[in-house]
Amino acid sequence: MDGIQQIEAAFETHVEAGLHHGAQLAVYHEGDLVLDLADGTTGPNGEDTTPERKHVLFSCTKPYAGVALHQCVEEGWIGYDDPVIEHWPEFAAEGSEKADITVRHVLSHQAGLHQTAFDAQPERWPDWESAIKAMEEAELTFEPGSTAAYHALSYGFLVGELVRRASGEPIDQFLAEHVFSPLGMDDTDLGIPEGEPDTTASLAGFEPGERARSMDAGLDAFSNAEAAALFDQEAIHRAVIPAASATGSARDMARFYSCLANGGELDGTRLLERSTIEAMTTEQANVEEDATLGVPRRYGMGFVLGGSPWGKFGTVSPDRVFGHGGLGSIVGWADPEDGLAFAYVTNGICDEFEHSLRVNALADAVRTTLG
Repeated sequence: MDGIQQIEAAFETHVEAGLHHGAQLAVYHEGDLVLDLADGTTGPNGEDTTPERKHVLFSCTKPYAGVALHQCVEEGWIGYDDPVIEHWPEFAAEGSEKADITVRHVLSHQAGLHQTAFDAQPERWPDWESAIKAMEEAELTFEPGSTAAYHALSYGFLVGELVRRASGEPIDQFLAEHVFSPLGMDDTDLGIPEGEPDTTASLAGFEPGERARSMDAGLDAFSNAEAAALFDQEAIHRAVIPAASATGSARDMARFYSCLANGGELDGTRLLERSTIEAMTTEQANVEEDATLGVPRRYGMGFVLGGSPWGKFGTVSPDRVFGHGGLGSIVGWADPEDGLAFAYVTNGICDEFEHSLRVNALADAVRTTLG
């Protein structure tokens, strides 16, 4: 059995073992799609999944939003060290500590707004104006730039509004025109457009040790049920929540990371300049214990940096790797030196430790075979 076959076997074993109902795995190597797998079903009682099937991408949405803001920087519309209030005057009062927040702080989770009341109000998330008002009213949790803490929800609204203020376009429209369409990411949306059917795979939540094959009760029986039920709603799939609500496929995500691994260009399409990629993957913060996640974390601008198993980029992940994970089910990353881009997407929200084990095993297999 060759290396590629071993990767395929490991991927299929995860489905057969019931770690989730269905999954996709896509890998690019030196600009070519070398793995494009799909196995299992679209949900507990779903049909067979395919490589094109949309899945909720959770926090793997964040790099898409971040790249949109980096494109605005390249256009000269905004700068990394600009105070946010320079572009969004209502964000904070002049002379206040909150007014010290910069674009760089926002992109690197150093803004000091990692916990807001809005985080626990999902009924308001689809209302953009309500979300922006909440960001304007949010109070600091730490001095901007003094440390880093994962901004699970606020990151997306902060980045999204900065893109809108800088470019004049809502972030969903900006991403469709400047990221997804140019790269041929035809199965990815931030907010499924009106008139298009919602074909997103159904989500299921599992407690530690639970398996999809033994799931014979409703989602209320599982500790991850609330998240699964919330993000299974069509209203969320159609909402613009730039930290969490994009829907898409592993194939599209791997293509996105392949472009970044290749210096910002793929198949004649340039997404970003090489210098911008170098800037966004330069370490901005390195914390021993992220206040949100409770684990070590290295942040670039819009991306998590490798070098630690907590990043879920493999147990032997080099420092140069960058990417992002999503809630207990997905991860994507790029390794520029080895020309690798990896995306793993499932429809099962499981314990983070179990998620780490399975995704790191696949990442290690890919790197050993192709790196």
